[in-house]
Amino acid sequence: MGKSSKTFFKNIEDVKIFTIIVRIFTNHELKLTEMKIKVLGTGCPRCRALERAVFNACAELDLAADISKEEDIMKIMEYGILHTPALVINEKVVVSGKIPGSGELKEILTKNK
Repeated sequence: MGKSSKTFFKNIEDVKIFTIIVRIFTNHELKLTEMKIKVLGTGCPRCRALERAVFNACAELDLAADISKEEDIMKIMEYGILHTPALVINEKVVVSGKIPGSGELKEILTKNK
């Protein structure tokens, strides 16, 4: 009695951050390496747009994935694509030369996880 209670969270942003951290470590810790996604492109606006779309789609689908961007033209050429941006999931080219719409991108990610 008479003790003041201390709160761990100072505001709602702290709660959101804590929730994200807990979800990562409890639900997805072992899944982080299962799905490897690469966005291939030289850094043009379309390539950056595909990268953002992939991050957003993974977040909306609650997919944990190792997402990276490859800008080295020599490494991009190893995939045999003719047009960028391109999307590679688990070393398989699934999209090349376009930015798929949100629904199409989510479908691609779901099929290839």
